[in-house]
Amino acid sequence: MNTYPHEFSSVTNALATDGWCVMPDLLSTAQTQALAAECRAMHKARQLTPARVGATRTATPLRGDSTHWFQAGATSVPQQAFTDRLDALRLALNRELMLGLVECESHYAVYPPGAGYTRHIDRLRDSDARVVSAVFYLNEGWQDADGGALRLYLDGGLHRDIYPHAGTLLLFLSAQFEHEVLPATHDRMSIACWMRQRTFGVIG
Repeated sequence: MNTYPHEFSSVTNALATDGWCVMPDLLSTAQTQALAAECRAMHKARQLTPARVGATRTATPLRGDSTHWFQAGATSVPQQAFTDRLDALRLALNRELMLGLVECESHYAVYPPGAGYTRHIDRLRDSDARVVSAVFYLNEGWQDADGGALRLYLDGGLHRDIYPHAGTLLLFLSAQFEHEVLPATHDRMSIACWMRQRTFGVIG
């Protein structure tokens, strides 16, 4: 019997049972604040670019955020702290759920006031590489009245709204849950991530 304890047991149990979960303490407050400061500075310096969708990276009015992808081998200190923790979580998911996750991809995302992302699913039509979606929020002092929830659509016509409070990590199975980003009253910052499996072809 495997009795190896790990800090992500509640996450792995929730993903196995429900397919999604919220984790409140992936990083320290200081680490989260450092990411928020970097994201805010990059946005102010116009270093984020309008987001695109799909494998062909097509511009669309259905999505209103701007992004900056983390580059392997060129991550900042705040980004590296985040990617290290996310990789530890990836290894825990592999160990407990045998998901075959081989890498993570991440980007900053900033939605200006009034912008959102219409209902969609994260698994691309021609690729099954994305297995677990993750969103880490960077908005200190955020109030639910500010809007900006990620609405996760559940079975039976139900949904759950997750508000983008700093330090919150949302995880869900990429192929299982449609979701959308609702508009907010001011800039909404996050890191969007996907844990990927090795893929050998396309799916129809």
